[in-house]
Amino acid sequence: MKSYKKRLNDITTFIFDVDGVLTDGSISLLKNEMVRTFNSKDGYAIQYASKMGYRVFIITGGNSKQVESTLSNLGVTEIFMKSYNKLKVYNDIKSKYNINDKNVVYMGDDIPDYKVMQVVGLSACPQDAATEIKEVSHYQSPFKGGRNCVRDIIEQVLRVQKNWFTESAFEW
Repeated sequence: MKSYKKRLNDITTFIFDVDGVLTDGSISLLKNEMVRTFNSKDGYAIQYASKMGYRVFIITGGNSKQVESTLSNLGVTEIFMKSYNKLKVYNDIKSKYNINDKNVVYMGDDIPDYKVMQVVGLSACPQDAATEIKEVSHYQSPFKGGRNCVRDIIEQVLRVQKNWFTESAFEW
């Protein structure tokens, strides 16, 4: 068993970056708005984890009402936009929700995520993350950002904890 697999048993909380994790990092500029594309399987996994009682947080440097609305509708516990000091935001989350580092998986893809990834119980990244992030990650998904990497880590955690594809999956 890979060393990161043991950590999956302790996870109760998921924290994700947006650009490069929930999206492929591309941004289309249309007049006065920036448009991002989300993967529906990633969205389903977030919604499923939330309904199964896991906490899901978003910490992003971006600021988009569309992104906030989309993620809120999936049951995300709390969304932190314009977060330039992600470690401070993470520590605030831990304090507010009484969360232990070992219970957190954080998935990020670039330098702003680095410090948080050094302290969480399980740090994960998409296959196309920055080199520095890959080096600090406990787990590197075989999927790229915006292409099922979020679904990958959520599904692994829930499968290990026997919370994936249960009867509850059909009771929405």
